[in-house]
Amino acid sequence: MNRRDFLKSIGAGGLALTLPETAQAGQRGEELATLLDISKCIGCGACVEACRESNAHKFPEPTKPFPRMYPERVKAEDWSERRDVDDRLTPYNWLFIQTATVERGGESVELNIPRRCLHCVNPPCANLCPWGAAAKESNGIVRINADICLGGAKCRTVCPWSIPQRQTGVGLYLDLLPSLAGNGVMYKCDRCHDRIAQGELPACIEACPQDVQQIGPRSVMLERAHALAEEMGGFVYGERENGGTNTFYVFPVPFEELNAALDKGPGRPHLAEVEDVMGNDEHLARAVLAAPVVGVAAGVLTFVSAMRKGGRR
Repeated sequence: MNRRDFLKSIGAGGLALTLPETAQAGQRGEELATLLDISKCIGCGACVEACRESNAHKFPEPTKPFPRMYPERVKAEDWSERRDVDDRLTPYNWLFIQTATVERGGESVELNIPRRCLHCVNPPCANLCPWGAAAKESNGIVRINADICLGGAKCRTVCPWSIPQRQTGVGLYLDLLPSLAGNGVMYKCDRCHDRIAQGELPACIEACPQDVQQIGPRSVMLERAHALAEEMGGFVYGERENGGTNTFYVFPVPFEELNAALDKGPGRPHLAEVEDVMGNDEHLARAVLAAPVVGVAAGVLTFVSAMRKGGRR
């Protein structure tokens, strides 16, 4: 038995109970949310390993050398030679463990926090992508369509946590204007949408030996998050941030303290309070006015992508 199978066998008992509820909610089109009890996470990395294994077939395989970009200030982002990096988000690592040491009860406590896309209720990445490459599904999953993404990184710019990461040298832009428009494809957690569609748990949840995560209808997960926070005297993050997300973290300490202790930077998100990006009148108006154009653009790019794939057969 390998390490992942061993860890799965330990944690399978409690997780199996959530599977029918999750599958039924997804089939009904209800938004699904995840609840993470950070007091349970031991930082073993089983979730990171499972995420990599389950999503490896979605990872980019870039063409080199990369097209020269104009203007030259547009830089290539290449992670293809650093695929083993697992201490931050990359196009090949959609989940990582962020660690913070804080004071609790007069003692230093180390907390481990699985970080990835929070799957916002009203995601700016999907609402403001100029090409319609990012979209939110009826079950609450926010996905980037790698077949039509041009790598412009608008999604990362408007994301309050700068989650999506770019890989140059891959995607549709190579067949359009590779030196003038686009710069690859953006990647992030898609909550194992293919597994969810089959009534299975996301790989990270299935593999966790500590039952850190649960998944189910948003209303149920939010109720459990508040009950858990009350039980431990803790705090909920994700309920209101950016107008609400479909990821709820329950911390035993204030998230302001955690945020101050985190190693933050590119690919390493913060835990600060976040205002609703789509609550901004300018962003909202832009999304409404651009919607018809974005829809047409997405349709055209989808057609071009299909022709591109057909030409390679």
